Amino acid sequence: MPETKKPISAAIDTAAIRAAAKNMDDGAVTAGYRGDREQVVAMLNDALATELVCVLRYKRHYYTAAGLQNGSIKDEFLEHAMEEQAHADQIAERIVQLNGKPDFNPDTLVQRSHAEYDGADDIKAMIKANLIAERVAIEAYRQMIERIGDSDPTTRLLLVGIMAKEEEHADDMRDLLA
Repeated sequence: MPETKKPISAAIDTAAIRAAAKNMDDGAVTAGYRGDREQVVAMLNDALATELVCVLRYKRHYYTAAGLQNGSIKDEFLEHAMEEQAHADQIAERIVQLNGKPDFNPDTLVQRSHAEYDGADDIKAMIKANLIAERVAIEAYRQMIERIGDSDPTTRLLLVGIMAKEEEHADDMRDLLA
């Protein structure tokens, strides 16, 4: 006689889920959250600092790159600055969802950032600095994703998406050097 499967909803304890959901103080974080919130928020705040430093570096390069032949490079710097700002916004939102506080303190941004700020005046040096910073960000995100594992799928997906964009940025900078 063939085995009958129970519908998926029968495998979920709906009553327990509804009861736990009444604890509204934790917002989006439910009882099933398996991540170490403090550690994840700390990692995200360092990532936030990194993205903000990258915004500032790309903006500086955009405004200080000179020469008629560098118009397309300047445009690339500005586009990357806006995308890094979007990453910072996404990370700050996730920190708040995890009941943390996004750290925008300008006094500690550079110390908390994985990437460095750059004051280069030469266009080639600017591109190299951006490529190095993108590579640093990629590796930092890879390590964060590895540490989070399956304990926080939402944060993991966020970081995977950001890392993919950082890989595109690295390719863009490498292409500009060629």
